[in-house]
Amino acid sequence: MIPENYLTRNRSVYMFGSKILLITGGTGSFGNAVLDRFLHTNIGEIRIFSRDEKKQDDMRKLYRDDRIKFYIGDVRDPGSIRNAMHDVDYIFHAAALKQVPSCEFFPLEAVKTNVIGTDNVLNCAIDFGVRKVICLSTDKAAYPINAMGISKAMMEKVFVAKSRTVSPERTLICGTRYGNVMASRGSVIPLFVEQIKSGQPLTVTNPEMTRFLMSLEEAVELVVFAFQHAQAGDIMVQKSPASTIGDLAQAVKELFNADNEIKIIGTRHGEKLYETLLTKEEYFVAEDLGDFYRVLADKRDLNYDKYFVEGAQSLSSDQEYNSHNTRLLTVEEIKEKLLTLPFIRQELSQFGYLDEVASVKE
Repeated sequence: MIPENYLTRNRSVYMFGSKILLITGGTGSFGNAVLDRFLHTNIGEIRIFSRDEKKQDDMRKLYRDDRIKFYIGDVRDPGSIRNAMHDVDYIFHAAALKQVPSCEFFPLEAVKTNVIGTDNVLNCAIDFGVRKVICLSTDKAAYPINAMGISKAMMEKVFVAKSRTVSPERTLICGTRYGNVMASRGSVIPLFVEQIKSGQPLTVTNPEMTRFLMSLEEAVELVVFAFQHAQAGDIMVQKSPASTIGDLAQAVKELFNADNEIKIIGTRHGEKLYETLLTKEEYFVAEDLGDFYRVLADKRDLNYDKYFVEGAQSLSSDQEYNSHNTRLLTVEEIKEKLLTLPFIRQELSQFGYLDEVASVKE
């Protein structure tokens, strides 16, 4: 039975009715968020493609829905991708190596998964006539300084270039770029909660470091928006607030009524002071769509004389869109946003604080 309010709040996902959706890296936090959203619709089938059979088994037991099909494989292996590609209508490509320090020590592994793996997925999608492919990227791909960001920047170049080689009427290839997804794998929020539970100091690399704050549901919303509005080669970006890591740690402490020390441990391998969602060059050409930006693909070919005969054209603006110049949330606003996360509400409930927090808000 579909909840009545779900029809109005999530009408857009009904365009997937009776279709087959493949999610690479589908056992991750994004894949679970997609399932939570789409299983309430009339989608025909969702295929979870990943190399983690344990997580697949956990998901099978959790959801118990015949529309979910599981495929064990690796995006590095085109053969395993092809096994999952038959009759697929749409792909959300989320498979990635995204732990920044790990990628610093094993950069070639990041290349194999994030760059070559993406190319494998796109080639198979074109061969099988998949109608749309949405590739998920990260803010670390803009002005990248670490191996993870560099590999994701190359992934973006790969899917933009690949989008030029196939008619969008056959296979439309586009992407999304978003920042830190709160409480997902790699997020610092579960670490803070675990440190509070074990009585340890909350470890902060740099309290002035800023990061975009986005929930998993908002990440899914961005992908659905890209599905609806993106053209071939476009990169869709959702406008997001941000916070300093120091304020985020303080907000988590206050929610849990904790008195743990906040300990500054210094910047880790490959970390940036702030993250960028739109470079100056992208900001110059981006289309403002209200809550989103669309970075249009450069559709020119290599015959530049056709486009510029004489003179010069400005290629960038003086402004970029980053976690320093977006709206920074206060500690109280961060707490409100944290309370929207199922993970935080579950942990607060175990602490016996959820009712207390709710009564304070009322």
